[in-house]
Amino acid sequence: MQAFVINLKKELNRREFQKAQLTKLGLTYNIVEAISTNDIENQTYKKHHHDWVRPLRRPELACYFSHKEIWKKIIKSNKPALVLEDDALLSRHTKPLLDSLFILTDVDLVNLEVRMRKKFLSRKKIKINNHFELLRLYQDRTGAAAYVLFPSGAKKLLECEYKKGVAIADAHITGCSGMKSYQVEPAAAVQLDICDLYKIDCKGLDQAANSSISIHKRDKGGIKFKLKRAVSQIRLGIRQVFLILISTRRYVKINKNEFNTNL
Repeated sequence: MQAFVINLKKELNRREFQKAQLTKLGLTYNIVEAISTNDIENQTYKKHHHDWVRPLRRPELACYFSHKEIWKKIIKSNKPALVLEDDALLSRHTKPLLDSLFILTDVDLVNLEVRMRKKFLSRKKIKINNHFELLRLYQDRTGAAAYVLFPSGAKKLLECEYKKGVAIADAHITGCSGMKSYQVEPAAAVQLDICDLYKIDCKGLDQAANSSISIHKRDKGGIKFKLKRAVSQIRLGIRQVFLILISTRRYVKINKNEFNTNL
């Protein structure tokens, strides 16, 4: 299975980290130059700035469009692919996992990562090889750093944009209610910035963990966005009541010993 890595041209340390990691894992990969804030024209920014529940910042919009470019590549190839942000650390068992996922049918997306937040997961587990299991993923708010996307899922994500507009990448994926998504357990990916939380030793990867993207205070917007967030929270609350009946809300398991940081 092909891996697409989203990487800003200036993020050289992250690019080299991914090249070393993916080569060591024996994965075929393609480094895709991320869309930068300079690539977002004013007209495009004005068009999508107000799409989500709070005003979108240019880096967030650029990140979304970077993911979108890969979604379009997956549709064109008509094959599932691994989508990675350039700070994703992968399990040493990733290649056999991807081999198992490649042959799946009736699946839109499989999430590989974990990020210290509870998810709504099915109680039933599907064993896909000797190491990993799949659980139906009903609700997730943990990032978009590592996921396998199938052509059917890519089409649904683009259709969702047409209906709802855009959001930050992970929120857009989560908010696309028609997606048939699954979670891998134990998790097969974790972002470098939270390795410490899982007691994964990422010493030596400090430069790859740090991003040169500027962090700005988020603008929550005025009354219009407050109403949007209120409606969104009400809908989310109603959905969670329903999900409690068919799923369980818990943390995804992760085995820290499966992550090799000696790259």
